[in-house]
Amino acid sequence: MKVTERLAIVDRLGSELSERYDFARASAFLRAFIPKFRANSEDFYDVKELVFYALTDAQDSVLGEMIDDLGLESFGTISASIQPPKIWQDQKRFRAFVSHLSLEKDKAKRLRDVLAGYGISAFVAHEDIEPTLEWQVQIERALQSMELFISIHTVGYAKSVWCQQEIGFAVAKGTKIIALRMGEDPTGFISKHQALSRGSKTAEQIAEEIEPLLLADDRTKVRYALSKAEQTSDDEPPF
Repeated sequence: MKVTERLAIVDRLGSELSERYDFARASAFLRAFIPKFRANSEDFYDVKELVFYALTDAQDSVLGEMIDDLGLESFGTISASIQPPKIWQDQKRFRAFVSHLSLEKDKAKRLRDVLAGYGISAFVAHEDIEPTLEWQVQIERALQSMELFISIHTVGYAKSVWCQQEIGFAVAKGTKIIALRMGEDPTGFISKHQALSRGSKTAEQIAEEIEPLLLADDRTKVRYALSKAEQTSDDEPPF
């Protein structure tokens, strides 16, 4: 996150808390997210200064949780981008969103499992959202923080409102898009791009085709190479 964005968030949180709470209640709110934080009222001019002091070194995820808790809708986009879904808490892994029909979740899950071997952490909505979490919020967070969008075009995909919204989000965000033709041609904004044809290929073969595409694109090559190198360094050396 840019420094200017972070300062804007901290200032907004300070203003919101100073309007809602007195010093004691603002301190209690901050401790709910930063348990170790302690402050005395005589050390600060007002609540805004207290908040700025408390959040100077706070993790981005903490800021996102506060934004959500206070319901600051104007900062919803920033909140989603700095607080990714749970499976993407490890920021070192390259992040891919796999768009698919719910009926085809097994195909999406299979591709996700194979891509893990290539240093790619793939988000599959029907598998990677905990039942207790609001699924739409988690999907929005995944879309905000994804680095690659993979669409699985099985028959009926083009008629899915949700799938088309996901594609539209990826196009507007300028995310690298890889379409996988599995019975249906890509339509709309991404129809002009050549799609990978499944044919008789296995998930492993598709993953092999995806990797060079990431390394050849300026939007993904650096981040993907770093993610792949990080995975290799974490692997246990052969005996």
